[in-house]
Amino acid sequence: MATELYDKKETLTLRKKYIASSCRLFFPDDPIKIVRAQGQYMFDEKGRKYLDCINNVAHVGHCHPDVVKAGYMQMEKLNTNSRFLHDNIVHYAKKLSETLPQELSVFYFVNSGSEANDLALRLAQQYTQHEDIVVLDNAYHGHLNSLIDISPYKFRSLRPQKDWVHVAPIPDTYRGMFREDHPDPALAYANEVKTVIDEVKKKNRKIAAFFAESLPSVAGQIIPPTGYFQKVAEHIHKAGGLFVADEIQVGFGRVGKHFWAFQLQGDDFLPDIVTMGKPIGNGHPLGCVVTTKEIASAFAATGVEHFNTFGGSPVSCAIGLAVLEVIEKEDLCGSATQVGTYLMNLLNELKVKHPIIGDVRGVGLFIGAELVKDRQKRTPATEEAQYLIARLKKEFILLSNDGPDRNVLKFKPPMCFTMEDAQYLVGKIDIILTDLKVANTCKSEVNQKTEFMDAAMKPT
Repeated sequence: MATELYDKKETLTLRKKYIASSCRLFFPDDPIKIVRAQGQYMFDEKGRKYLDCINNVAHVGHCHPDVVKAGYMQMEKLNTNSRFLHDNIVHYAKKLSETLPQELSVFYFVNSGSEANDLALRLAQQYTQHEDIVVLDNAYHGHLNSLIDISPYKFRSLRPQKDWVHVAPIPDTYRGMFREDHPDPALAYANEVKTVIDEVKKKNRKIAAFFAESLPSVAGQIIPPTGYFQKVAEHIHKAGGLFVADEIQVGFGRVGKHFWAFQLQGDDFLPDIVTMGKPIGNGHPLGCVVTTKEIASAFAATGVEHFNTFGGSPVSCAIGLAVLEVIEKEDLCGSATQVGTYLMNLLNELKVKHPIIGDVRGVGLFIGAELVKDRQKRTPATEEAQYLIARLKKEFILLSNDGPDRNVLKFKPPMCFTMEDAQYLVGKIDIILTDLKVANTCKSEVNQKTEFMDAAMKPT
């Protein structure tokens, strides 16, 4: 059987005919037809190689041979639901538990990050017997109806905010309420959460949970100040709620120095529930919720059975195990620290050269570069960011932009990304920003000349 059934034009025509238009493609004006991938590279139908700086899902690299082998070997033997006794699910849970604080010891396996966050919501509301949720501005926690309700990134474009959902300012020290010159931004932002809680109490409502991405991603690659989560957890716990750490974008060693991004806050911080997705299965549909025995027991006390037909299947767990083994065997956490630090240094060097780069922030291989028209005013350079992404595509580099103003370049490549890749990527960005600077200078000179001529022709 041929690997390609249609040429690119036919594929696009059929997609428009059969696939919902709301299911959008990357680069919709000129989409790329990807037919295979390996490591940190993707290949189109003409065999052209693209450096992938987008895919945090292919965590240990596209089509990693160890992950592929684990999947097909288990699929050849058995794939059934998790209601049958099988070694893989318990072996996988045991291996995952070794990466987490010992209090987080009860696992639920599902098919996606969205399912994981939906289950976390249920766990929190059942345990506390409260309904209300506090989330951060511009947060995204998934596409299920329940999660759109707690995702300002989504619901603000779709429907009114629910009365049981409360939004706190995102702890952004570059563009937010309390910036890098504030003496204690962690305390200041945590106090904003307390203010939200106090307002909830005035309405005779009760908090079930605070949901936060450990490092907010779609909000613009935000790095919360150290100590923020501890202070927020204190306020939430006093209000009778739980702290849910969403690790769906940033878990499994992406931050380098720790396996989980919430651990960046310090050893004295412990979330009540952690959710996982995206990188957990290296592209295989897999998600997970882990919590304490006390919370899990309250969920079980309803007497209503919880099961997931495909979550925790022998194949899913075999693949999940293989991902953990590759991370350890290839020291991908150490690589994320080394390569990520190098990439940050290169981007900061560019920042000195190009005033359009207002901020470079990140940890490990989770990095953001915010483009601004004016460093003092921090005016978002949205059009310039979009231009840069389009130009990089022409150079066979795949990068994305995000944030409320779509002006933040997001670097979240597969973990096998190398220092050579970083150097190549930043070199291309340098060339494009230099071209952009020249073009803007020429445009400014033309505008000045036009203004001068107009003034000269005015009657005195």
